[in-house]
Amino acid sequence: MRLPLCAVLASLVLTVAVPVAPASAASAQVGPLAAPPPSRPVATPLPPALPAPQDVPYPGAIALDVDASATGTGVYRVTETIPVAPGTTTLTLLYPRWLPGNHAPRGPLAELVGLSFTAGDAMLEWTRDPVEPNAFHITLPPATREVVARFVHTSPLRDVEGRISMTRQLLDLQWEKMSLYPAGYYVRQVRVRPSLTLPTGWAAFTALDGARQGSGQAGARLAWSETDYETLVDSPVMAGAFIRRHPLGDGVFLDLVADRPELLNFPAARLEPFAALVREGRALFGGRHFDHYDFLVALSERLGDIGLEHHRSTEIQLEPTALADWAAMDWDRNVLPHEYVHSWNGKFLRPEGLWTPDYQTPMQDRLLWVYEGQTKFWGWVLAARTGIQTRETVLGAIATDAAALVEQPGRAWRSLEDTTYDPVIAARKPKPFPSLARGEDYYSEGALVWLEVDQTLREGTGGKRGLDDFARAFFGQRDGDLGVVTYTRADVIAGLQALLPYDWAGFFHDRIDRPGAPSPLAGIERGGYRLVWKDEPNPYDRARMAYSKALLLTHSLGLSLDREGRVAAAVWDGPAMKAGIVPGMQVMAVNGTAYAPDVLTRAIAAARGGTAPLQLQVRRDDTFATIDVAWQGGLRYPWLEPVVVAGDGKAGSAPEPGLDRLLAARTTGGARGK
Repeated sequence: MRLPLCAVLASLVLTVAVPVAPASAASAQVGPLAAPPPSRPVATPLPPALPAPQDVPYPGAIALDVDASATGTGVYRVTETIPVAPGTTTLTLLYPRWLPGNHAPRGPLAELVGLSFTAGDAMLEWTRDPVEPNAFHITLPPATREVVARFVHTSPLRDVEGRISMTRQLLDLQWEKMSLYPAGYYVRQVRVRPSLTLPTGWAAFTALDGARQGSGQAGARLAWSETDYETLVDSPVMAGAFIRRHPLGDGVFLDLVADRPELLNFPAARLEPFAALVREGRALFGGRHFDHYDFLVALSERLGDIGLEHHRSTEIQLEPTALADWAAMDWDRNVLPHEYVHSWNGKFLRPEGLWTPDYQTPMQDRLLWVYEGQTKFWGWVLAARTGIQTRETVLGAIATDAAALVEQPGRAWRSLEDTTYDPVIAARKPKPFPSLARGEDYYSEGALVWLEVDQTLREGTGGKRGLDDFARAFFGQRDGDLGVVTYTRADVIAGLQALLPYDWAGFFHDRIDRPGAPSPLAGIERGGYRLVWKDEPNPYDRARMAYSKALLLTHSLGLSLDREGRVAAAVWDGPAMKAGIVPGMQVMAVNGTAYAPDVLTRAIAAARGGTAPLQLQVRRDDTFATIDVAWQGGLRYPWLEPVVVAGDGKAGSAPEPGLDRLLAARTTGGARGK
């Protein structure tokens, strides 16, 4: 390797400055050679930073055309025509990286392939930025007026490749995955004219304006009105061969696409809970921040899982029979009220660190316990108020989340606020021992903190105020504003302080900022309920175990098993882990009997109060072993149980639990908490 010039000069100086004494014959024969000094590289400067976004209009409108007709191969073919200002010699285009609602840099850059740029008939040279690989620098010849980018976005065909967005029956198109945008501009200042070609016989739903919703000529190219890139990215398209649209009132629609046409057939009465959601949402927030709204819902077992919020739409995948088999699939529908609430909390009102001027600027997630935590709280509440889920299922879901946190060792070292960094740190990958590592607990623990806030408000105001009042004043402000307003932690505290003078700063510091915070049960207990343990699953756990064929033994053996008996998770320092059972093992037999879920649960129940351990025959790779698990506590599943308060003997004299009042419907036709 050629030495740097500075190293050569240094060696010359040393040679001149240090005279060399003549060596004796003995020293010449015996003395060792002097070792050279260790090599030390010098840092080279980073290349120039990408242009910072400016709040000025981009010159001209981008034409974005997506051909999604090749559903058999899962290929989207993109042609994007980008105008450039006269005299421009270099154009830098960005592939979106920090995606709204993902709270992390999740842009699927590896699925952008076959990329080329042309100006007229000339093929243009381009290079990828060495530091930001989602940035492309294109050299432009003189007098270039527009650049045409062509590329392919390849939808994963298998789950191991990523989230499947296109099947032979339907698709979920996200514009940010189908486009590049110019660096140096706020995305709201970049204008786009979008169009989409679908297979013959398909039709599309989207919140975009300017094209007929849910219809269109077979195989036609659908075009929408020119919009800004921020609105485009916030307006996905769901399309398919089997679709149906249901108006819910107040400009809100339930847009369904399905794997099979029969999945769209269900009694009209099933739509009432969704219409109630629209009414209850209006009653809760007062104002709203959309002119129309679309629940984009895929009833599919083939499309990848998703529940993603948008300002004027949702993007949701439900299990295929979630609407047709209403009772059995009760556990699967909470995502609808959750994402609907995000139109207010997360899209209109947004933590200042989670609003960014483009999709290159990193997001700051520290207030996700408000953005997601309070949204999860309202998801529970609105599900019960509307009948989208039964009150029993909602109570079961709350019990399940509370129990997981009460017995979670990770809370001793990691604060709730620190879990808001998890989308960036872990990118939602599975963890060997999630009970110690913690995950995105700002959802469930955040919701339980907000339940305590609600009960604190009710107690402190004699029942005159609750979190409903905060939601109306905070998230319902500026009725009709379709933009974005940012908020800080101080703004949240001030909003609560206006309802009840209280040490809210200290309240949140104790529960959000400190590791080892008190178990998040105060809201449940002050709401007239308590967490108890039973030997049968609550309705929420029972239904999801029945559907997935999984076995949840988190609070007994400290295990969860998949349908084949493989260990999906082991609780840190739980009975199974202490015995040596870890994720990846497969339970083959229980006390000498071939494994089946009921075989294991019966064995756990039979061992209760005894002294003999359970014997589990397990397989790990190609090795079999018998492991004794010391557990005689029987089956334990979490439930919420009302605390009985004695009245004075008169009918209705016992106070109604605060949690029951919270879950009760506010409008005519709601579920009224039942």
